[in-house]
Amino acid sequence: MHRGLKISVVIPCYNEEDGVRRVIESLPETVDEVVVVDNNCTDRTVEVAISLGARVVEEKTPGYGAAYKRGLPAATGDVTITMDGDATYPSEQINELVEYLVDNEVDFISASRFPLKDPKSMNFSNKMGNMILTVAMLVLYGKGVRDSQSGMWVYRTKVLPKLNLTSDGMPLSEEIKIEAIRAKDVRFVECHIGYHPRIGEVKLNKWRDGFLNLWFLVKKRFQ
Repeated sequence: MHRGLKISVVIPCYNEEDGVRRVIESLPETVDEVVVVDNNCTDRTVEVAISLGARVVEEKTPGYGAAYKRGLPAATGDVTITMDGDATYPSEQINELVEYLVDNEVDFISASRFPLKDPKSMNFSNKMGNMILTVAMLVLYGKGVRDSQSGMWVYRTKVLPKLNLTSDGMPLSEEIKIEAIRAKDVRFVECHIGYHPRIGEVKLNKWRDGFLNLWFLVKKRFQ
C-alpha cells in the first residue's frame, strides 16, 4: 500500500517473457497486486509472471485494447497503474505518481514521455507518429495533451466504469484519455515521466497502427 491506498499494476502481454520479468522485479514494494494479461502468449510469459507472484488473466481476442479491457476490470486496488510488458515505462516513478494523485486530488494521470529525457529511447519515426496523432487529437477534440499515445496511466479505480472503452487495438491508448477528459467529475492531468528502451521484439506495425489510430480519432469524434 501507499498513502493508505491499495495499488494494482496491470500489464498486457503478448510474448514478453524477458520484459515482464524486468517490469515485475522492478516494481516498488508499495505495489499490492500485479495483473498480467495473457493475450495469446506462446512463450514463457505466463510462467514467468506466475513465478514472480502475478495473477494472470487470459484474453483470447488479440489486441492491445482487448487485453486492457480484460485486465483493467480485474484490478482490485484503490489505484490502478498500467505498464507495458517491454519495460519501457518507469516503475521507479510509481510512488511519485501516486503521491501526485493524492496530494493534488486528481482522478486520472496520463504519464507523458515528452519531452524525452533520453532521446535515444525512441526512434525518429515513432516520435513523428506520436506528434502527428497528438496534434490530431488537439484539432479534433480541442484538448491539448503532450503524449496522446502514452501507455502508462495512474487512476483511481472507481473511475473506470465512467470510461466507455471500445477499441480492441492500439487506439485504446488515446481513447482512454479522451474518455477521462470528457467524463463528468473525473479530474485529468498529465505528468512527465522517463522512458526506457524496450526489451524484446517490437510488436508495433508503425504505418498500419498509425493510420488506424488516426482513423479512430476521426471516427470517434464524429460518431
